Amino acid sequence: MVQQTKTGWAPLHRIVLLWRPQWPLMAAGLVVALAAGLAGLAVMSGAGTHLAGLVVASEGHAPSHDIAALAVLLATPALMRLTGLARIVLRYAERLVTHSATFRALAGLRVWLFAGIARSAAGGLGFLRSGDLLSRLVGDVDVLDGLYLRLVVPAGVALLSFVVLVATLVAIPGVPAALVAAIALLFVAAAVVGPVLAARAGLHAGPVLNETVAALRVAVLDVIVGLREIRVFGAEGRMRAMAQSRESALFAAQAGLSARLAAAGLAAFLCGQAILLCLLAAAVGWAPFAVPPLAAIAMVFVAIAAFEPVSGLPRAGVMAGQMASAAGRVIEAASLPEAAPDPAVPVSLPPGHALSFDQVGFTWAADRPAVFDGLSLDIPAGRRVAILGPSGSGKSSLAALALRLAEPQSGQVRLGGVPVSALAAADLRSRFAWLGQTTHLFSDTIAANLRLQRAEADEAELWTALEQAGIAEVVRGLPDGLDTWLGEAGAGLSGGQQRRIALARVLLSRAPVLILDEPCAGLDIDTERAFLETLNTVADDRTVVLITHRLLGVERLDRIWRLVGGRATAAAG
Repeated sequence: MVQQTKTGWAPLHRIVLLWRPQWPLMAAGLVVALAAGLAGLAVMSGAGTHLAGLVVASEGHAPSHDIAALAVLLATPALMRLTGLARIVLRYAERLVTHSATFRALAGLRVWLFAGIARSAAGGLGFLRSGDLLSRLVGDVDVLDGLYLRLVVPAGVALLSFVVLVATLVAIPGVPAALVAAIALLFVAAAVVGPVLAARAGLHAGPVLNETVAALRVAVLDVIVGLREIRVFGAEGRMRAMAQSRESALFAAQAGLSARLAAAGLAAFLCGQAILLCLLAAAVGWAPFAVPPLAAIAMVFVAIAAFEPVSGLPRAGVMAGQMASAAGRVIEAASLPEAAPDPAVPVSLPPGHALSFDQVGFTWAADRPAVFDGLSLDIPAGRRVAILGPSGSGKSSLAALALRLAEPQSGQVRLGGVPVSALAAADLRSRFAWLGQTTHLFSDTIAANLRLQRAEADEAELWTALEQAGIAEVVRGLPDGLDTWLGEAGAGLSGGQQRRIALARVLLSRAPVLILDEPCAGLDIDTERAFLETLNTVADDRTVVLITHRLLGVERLDRIWRLVGGRATAAAG
């Protein structure tokens, strides 16, 4: 189960600050929403005034010579049509502006979150699980769309409606202060007290819901990714039971939140009905609230319009707890410590690219055993070396240290005689091209996959790289050549062909150092041998570091190092 993220209201403040570039557009949306709210109040006020005027006229209470009353009675329908049209236009404009601001804010938030994940996750350990990461990047960010649309904008319109309602009640002659106070208190209870209490309850329920959603996504993604192994080992029942257990937990959390939403909605509804009862009591002449019936009619219409934006605020208060939890999870994922931060003042890249490790001590975490203990080895520029070792000996950690995806706790890694810790990571990595055992091919064209290494590479350079990798003839035989669309993870190609496409992508780089980390993992022996023979014919002018657990005897190497007990031992000259 995913560990629950502890949070409060502070993350929401941080999210609002991150949305600073969209503040002008959000402010414009709020202004349009306020204008639409005023137009709605004007329509309902006009309707009430006109209805009261019609009642007076039909009962003969208004003197026939009262020109002013007659003018109001005749002019009100025209004003209602005008304000009604204005309300329609303004509500449409409100939707355009507020949703545009929200979509832009969420897009910026996703970019910020992805950048934070990419910066902090490069070290190789301490990653969030894929399902949980997906939940934060998609689900939690989506939850935050309600922060502006369902909380800030309705709260602003509700505040305006409250002011207009109270001002209208005070302006009507003969309205007792007791009635104004009762309606104001009920309005505040629905618009402020209810949402605040609901938000406090939601602050406890929201994290549970977000974490259970993430846990279910983790379980489902595990099932999808490992479906072949699950079927082979007959573990369908156990995996299904695990997913169903997490699904049940999610349903329980949703039921709890739904109950709170229903209670909050009911409270707001009851407050609205209580306001109408107060006005009804005023119309029938109940002593503390008594007003003329015609004035009560106009007040009912204004109260209904004023209460419209309030009805959803208690539910938004409940959702605010979930929003706060989602904001905390997003910020947590984006703010994990960077494994190897850039120096404050990076030095320039050295002209040479000899790679050396000098008495390096390294562990991924304090509670884990040391990977290296006094590791020292030198890889001169232009040499082809192999680094051997069993699983867990630190072969991939060596590549991570060279690329500054992690920092050693002691000793130094140098490139061209300069400590890599003194170089900017982007500058350092421009000197390296890396091919790993799980190199990914994207669901895109072959050309696009190759240009991941060098976006500006022309078609001739792509074919040259494919020729060097021994895969050009296969690509030429495909219906669309370089424009052939690869399925997810390179589906449509064999394992060996996928690895050669990945090799071509590496060779397309102009980096002087190639790090090949178990490049033949998962290949059968014949495909592995052919792949290694291809490596012998390429990159003659570059440093090649082949990291592997065994040699087949077909490799062309200048030196072999073996990792044993956290140290490197020269195995061949």
